[in-house]
Amino acid sequence: MSTYQVIARRYRPRQFSELVGQEHIVKTLTNAITSGRIGHAYLFVGPRGTGKTTVARLFAKALNAKGGPNVHPEDDEISQAIMNGSCMDVVEIDGASNRSIDEIRKLREDCRYAPAQCTYKIYIIDEVHSLTQDAFNALLKTLEEPPAHVKFIFATTEAHKVLGTITSRCQRFEFHPIPEEKIAAHLKYIADKEQIEASDEAIRAIARLANGGMRDAQSILDQMISFCGKKIGIDDVIGVYGLASEAEIKGILQSMARGDYSAIVEAVNGLVERGCDLNRALSDMQNFLREAMIASFKDGYYAFGDKSLTTEQIMHMLDVLQSAGKGVRGGLSEKANFEVALLKAVEESRARAINTLIKELDKLSAAGAETQKKNS
Repeated sequence: MSTYQVIARRYRPRQFSELVGQEHIVKTLTNAITSGRIGHAYLFVGPRGTGKTTVARLFAKALNAKGGPNVHPEDDEISQAIMNGSCMDVVEIDGASNRSIDEIRKLREDCRYAPAQCTYKIYIIDEVHSLTQDAFNALLKTLEEPPAHVKFIFATTEAHKVLGTITSRCQRFEFHPIPEEKIAAHLKYIADKEQIEASDEAIRAIARLANGGMRDAQSILDQMISFCGKKIGIDDVIGVYGLASEAEIKGILQSMARGDYSAIVEAVNGLVERGCDLNRALSDMQNFLREAMIASFKDGYYAFGDKSLTTEQIMHMLDVLQSAGKGVRGGLSEKANFEVALLKAVEESRARAINTLIKELDKLSAAGAETQKKNS
């Protein structure tokens, strides 16, 4: 019986050219390999699922290419072992599970020995921020004067927890959340390869759910294939993950723009009745408002259906919704807190609009009085 391999592993990049997103990092690392300017320690920082471990393996593979460091290494036995995490000279350590000083002392002892198969002995320490203070101090001694054959690659989602003395000895790389359109395009590629019929709306919804993480997107696609089989529609994704559809999000924002409180409450009731994730809906509304705000910069306003809001109104509405996130998650009634957040956003945008109008009227009044004074 064959063992099933999840999509995230089957479609893991094998070369830098296959990596989706993080182009700035790929360019810097490939330039370093080509020019021979290779540091002894690197710190990869960014959200989960954005490619930190994958890039670490690709970099280790390139450094240990046959014949010396090469941006396009051969896919030989050693390269495959590095990508599979089974190469004895490329050691992957989970910082959360191996965080004590004893583990780091063992690493320091191991560093003294030359690599058995590769050019470099490379240590990839994931979640390095989890190491204890003593472990950090022990690691620092090795970073100060590392053997020539040793390279370190640290990865973390919480860079602020890594000691400054460690960070200062590393080349730091910031991994950004991957844009939704790039995630969607890659998911479409995977779906076609797997002979899965997935609608564009479903693909976009999965990309939106992933919050910038390719691994999460691939895992969600895997789950949807298990649930739906060979055909995935937007209703399937909405049903499984409790999403509000794009039409529902736009409808609520149009009601907010009109100041139609009854329609807002009715729409929220509909979301709750079908088990929609209100936190996710709030996040989607923030994203849509942000896009509307940017679009409004050209003319000073954005049309929500038959009602237009100024850039200032959109900004204040967005500000209220962003501040409401914690309250919606932590309040006694998620539904009530969500409703109040939407109504407050409407009130704030309208109050600011009235204030702006009053200021403009005051300016016109002052200008008229000044003109009248000059003429008298």
